[in-house]
Amino acid sequence: MTTKNSSLAELRATLALGWPLVLTNLAQIALTTTDVIVLGRVSAEALAASALGVNVYFAILIFAIGIVTATSPMMAEAIGRKLHMVRDVRRTFRQGLWTAVIVSIPAWIVLWHTEDILLLFGQQAQAAADAQTFMRMLQWGFLPALGFIVLRSFVAAVQRPLWALVVTAVAILFNAAANWVLVFGHLGFPAMGLAGSGLATALSNTFLFIIFVAVVLWHPKFRRFQLFGNFWRADWPRFFKVWQIGLPIGATLAFEITVFNAAVFLMGQFGTAAIAAHAIAIQIASISFMVPMGLSQAATVRVGLAKGASDRDGITRAGWTAFVLAVGFMASMSVLLLAAPRLLIGAFIDLGNPANAVVIDTAMSFLFCAAVFQIADGAQSVGAGMLRGLQDTRVPMIIAGVGYWGFGMGLSLLFAFKLGFGGVGIWIGLAAGLAVVAPVMLWRWTQRERLGLVPGYTPVPR
Repeated sequence: MTTKNSSLAELRATLALGWPLVLTNLAQIALTTTDVIVLGRVSAEALAASALGVNVYFAILIFAIGIVTATSPMMAEAIGRKLHMVRDVRRTFRQGLWTAVIVSIPAWIVLWHTEDILLLFGQQAQAAADAQTFMRMLQWGFLPALGFIVLRSFVAAVQRPLWALVVTAVAILFNAAANWVLVFGHLGFPAMGLAGSGLATALSNTFLFIIFVAVVLWHPKFRRFQLFGNFWRADWPRFFKVWQIGLPIGATLAFEITVFNAAVFLMGQFGTAAIAAHAIAIQIASISFMVPMGLSQAATVRVGLAKGASDRDGITRAGWTAFVLAVGFMASMSVLLLAAPRLLIGAFIDLGNPANAVVIDTAMSFLFCAAVFQIADGAQSVGAGMLRGLQDTRVPMIIAGVGYWGFGMGLSLLFAFKLGFGGVGIWIGLAAGLAVVAPVMLWRWTQRERLGLVPGYTPVPR
């Protein structure tokens, strides 16, 4: 096969794997986006409280997701290697679910004390109390959410990601209906407000996991792996490998999500309008980010398959194909954010209500900053995914920690408080952190052979 034909084949394979993952990510973010949209119709105070709660929730959830995401390159490598494929995939899947249960227990304990955490970070007492009301319902969706990630890693590794999209789409409909019933009090249920929204999403995550389990038990392509066979049998070397690869992934994701979470806490210093505007802007940016995130997941699988097959050229093609697609998309999103910010903001808040004028103007300034960092955000996400396919996670973790917190947060504090830019200053720092991390991740990818990350390649001593 010629180089051109190989590149086209990789492009088709990446798109076939990537678009369902992208839409699945969009569908997953739609679960909490639904909460934001519904609560935005209740009041700005409810919107701000849910934003505070969701940020605490996601800070922990993203870290946990990173840990269980280690199952994706491990299963992909086993499939690429072919030898003992079914056994190795099943055992990795099993240890992924064990890990999900173990991580969820301390997470539940921490999330139960959301109000204390928010007060510790200087948030207003009423907003913290309301956020806890929301969280004490939402938190019970934590374990099924992690179970879904392990299942999604499996269907992605066998390159059948469409099923994850199908079950997530069904869960979105379930979540919208549950919000309508529980938040506003329909069909004989009491109007639960914030608590109802949290409960609706927790039930939706549980529904999502149960439906997905039914699919993998029923579908012939998945059933042959007997994923839940011998579920209580330990495989300690594999269990510890999940943690060895997954902890740095979790820390990398946590560094990124917590720097944005810290931004929410800092926004609290500038009032409820700033928090609500940040919630809107970050939801829009998060929706955009789901595309490079999906392509990053596709890159992890495609690179992992090539690694298992010891295909050096395949590793190169898989990584750069996903990178070009992600950066191209984020460039177009930058244009959209600059050209039509009010249109996007209008999906979350009533543009015609004079009481929302400050929130709208503030959100527009935040979206301008988001437009600037779109390309860097896409590049760093896919760069990390390419390296994960090689099971290279420790150094990317250090890069992320220094870039997001050492550089990005430092500039956020400088611009927001010392230089008097307020909330916009926080977003300037966030953009700067992403701009630092992206090129360093890509540099490491270009040095993969010299660093000994590619199988079958011996670095030449210098």
